[in-house]
Amino acid sequence: MKLKTILVDDEPHALAILATYLENFGEIEIVAHCQNAIQAFQILQRSKIDLMFLDIQMPDLKGTDFLRSLKNPPKVIFTTAYIDYAVEGFDLNAIDYLLKPISFDRFLKAIDKTYTLFEIQNRQISIGTKSTDKQQEDIFIYLKVDRKTIKVNLNDILWIESIRDYVKLILIDKVLVSKQRISVIEELLPEDKFIRIHRSFIVSLAKIQGYHSFGVDIAGKELPIGRSYKADFQRRFRIIY
Repeated sequence: MKLKTILVDDEPHALAILATYLENFGEIEIVAHCQNAIQAFQILQRSKIDLMFLDIQMPDLKGTDFLRSLKNPPKVIFTTAYIDYAVEGFDLNAIDYLLKPISFDRFLKAIDKTYTLFEIQNRQISIGTKSTDKQQEDIFIYLKVDRKTIKVNLNDILWIESIRDYVKLILIDKVLVSKQRISVIEELLPEDKFIRIHRSFIVSLAKIQGYHSFGVDIAGKELPIGRSYKADFQRRFRIIY
C-alpha cells in the first residue's frame, strides 16, 4: 500500500522542500503539487487521496477553511509559518502541524505519526513472541533484508546502527542490513531490554560490558553516548543494574 499524497502550498520553494523530504519515503506517492485550494479540490474530485500536506495561509482561501469545506477530506498535515493557527489545526483532527521552516527531524516525526495511523510499518517489520520450554518468552522481529523477510531474535542483538536510510543490526553471529529507519525499530523494542544512546545507535542493555561518561563497551567495541541521551542512559542504567 502506498499513500497517495498531494502537496498544497502557494510557495514553490515550500513545495520543493516537501517533495525532497518525501523522496526518502517509498511508501508515500506524490500525486500532485498544488499552488492553491482550487487546484487541490480538482485533484480530490477525480482521485482518491489518502494524505494532504496543506499550507494554511494561502491567498483566496485559507487551508483550514478549505479543509472544512470538504465532505470527505483526506488525512492532513498542516504546514504554516504562523504558530497562531496550531490550535485551529488540531481542532480539525490534523495528523500534525509543521511550522516553517520545516526541519527534516521534525518532518520525520510527522511521518512516524502518519505511519502509525495507517499502519504502514507492518509491511516491513513486525514483532511477536514465542514461549520456550523454560517458561520464558523469546521476543523476535521480522525484518525485511534484501528481498527476504528474516526472523530476528532480540536476544541475539548486540546493537543497532543507523546509516542514513538503512539500519545495521549487529547480532552475536552475523550482521543484517535493512532499508529501514532506526526510529521505526526503536518503537518496537522493549524498553527494559534496549536503550537509545545516540541518534545513530540503540544497544542491548544485557550486552553492555562496561561504560563511562562518553561511551559503552559491547563485544570489544566502544559506542558513543550522545549528549542528549546521556541523562536517560545514566538514569535507566542505575535502575536496571
